[in-house]
Amino acid sequence: MAMSVDPDGLDPQRTTAASTFQITNNLYEPLLKVTTDGTLKAGLAESWTVSEDGMTLTFTLRGNAQFSNGNPCDSAAVIASFERLKAEGSPRAADYANLMTMEAPDAKTVVFTTETLDVAILSTFAYPWAAIVDVTVADTLKNQPVGTGAYTLKEWVPQQSLTLVKNENYPETVNLETIQFKMMPDAASQISAFQNGELDIISVSGDQVAAFENNPAYTVVQAPANSLQLMAMNLSHEALSDLRVRQAINYAVDKDALIDTVWWGYGEKIGSHYPTVLKEYVDHSEDYSYDPEMAKSLLKEAGYENGLTLNLVLPKNYTAYVNAGQVIADQLEAVGIHCEISIVEWASWLSDVYNGRQYDLTVVGHTGRLDPYVLLARYQSASSENYFNYNNPEVDQLLSDYKAEGREAQRTEIVKRVEEILAEEVPALYIQDPISIYVLQKGIEGFATYPIDIYEMKDVRFAK
Repeated sequence: MAMSVDPDGLDPQRTTAASTFQITNNLYEPLLKVTTDGTLKAGLAESWTVSEDGMTLTFTLRGNAQFSNGNPCDSAAVIASFERLKAEGSPRAADYANLMTMEAPDAKTVVFTTETLDVAILSTFAYPWAAIVDVTVADTLKNQPVGTGAYTLKEWVPQQSLTLVKNENYPETVNLETIQFKMMPDAASQISAFQNGELDIISVSGDQVAAFENNPAYTVVQAPANSLQLMAMNLSHEALSDLRVRQAINYAVDKDALIDTVWWGYGEKIGSHYPTVLKEYVDHSEDYSYDPEMAKSLLKEAGYENGLTLNLVLPKNYTAYVNAGQVIADQLEAVGIHCEISIVEWASWLSDVYNGRQYDLTVVGHTGRLDPYVLLARYQSASSENYFNYNNPEVDQLLSDYKAEGREAQRTEIVKRVEEILAEEVPALYIQDPISIYVLQKGIEGFATYPIDIYEMKDVRFAK
């Protein structure tokens, strides 16, 4: 299978990159897993229960589970893994801060107690960053992964390929002995290699689908991505802290033309930070319709009648985001906003933009989540993932209320209100909920898409 981006390491607890999780999901296991429709199912834990008050979660581990280095993966190992996930240095520590106690009554049982009611907590045990790692080798996990997953690492040649081999101790069916991810940033090279039979699976963009449709040698798989793409704005910038400037940016960009130009129409336009495929979705896609004259008027009102210069940082490895950024820059130029474009490597984008917040504007995608809270929590003012530097006390309170609200109908109303506020205050230019498109060689079966950014390569097989 071709990959556009090399993983930034193979330690799932020390990354935020979707491309890394797509690989590590095959090397490690979380306690719970997710089906293609978002339902939770057994992972490393074969069963689980939630107390009546929702604050105690008990997991029963799979019998005789062991790490790929032969060490036992018992309840003590699980607790040690979560302690590391919660510790300083973990990019997801805040997501698990509510876990007050972790106990191991016996080798197969782990009991978590939360400090306060959190209705989203169960789903957090199914994300790839919650994978159980062997902390006794924590310092080497980045290059020498040790998990309980369906595969183990055979070889990693950075920027070239990463080869996995079947874990003989894995209890479920693993169809293929070897999986190889080939790092190929260039889409044309991927297609050429695929057509030559060197690849079995590739991801393609909308302009490339026609070359494979109605061809019996290939299978085309399309599915909503349960994700979203946006141009984030850094509200710590003086101009971008002004709502009128953010509104002007939204009025200045023709989203329909942008989606058609960059993604060939394969996407659903959005107006807030929420994927169209989730049941709580409210359509705000026309709240800021394309109106460059309104954009100019708002900029004048905000004191930028004579123009405004912003830096736009784009991740080099994601061609679509680079292209989108350039289209957006052209449209902003027409209303008096000049963008100085910087195209950076993915590792630099993660360190400087996402974690360091050193940017004005940036175009990127956000992966799907299983619970609305986890999807929206980045907008809490104190969140480590709030790279927008967004601060709204009402949003903080609403998201806090959501975690303690046991009634689903009330939770839905909270989500809809947060969507509405974000659509009004636009800390980003919300672009689209994309469509994922994959092409498979004839005879490849078992490949599926999930509502979070993972691949389950153990299910892939060659037809008999």
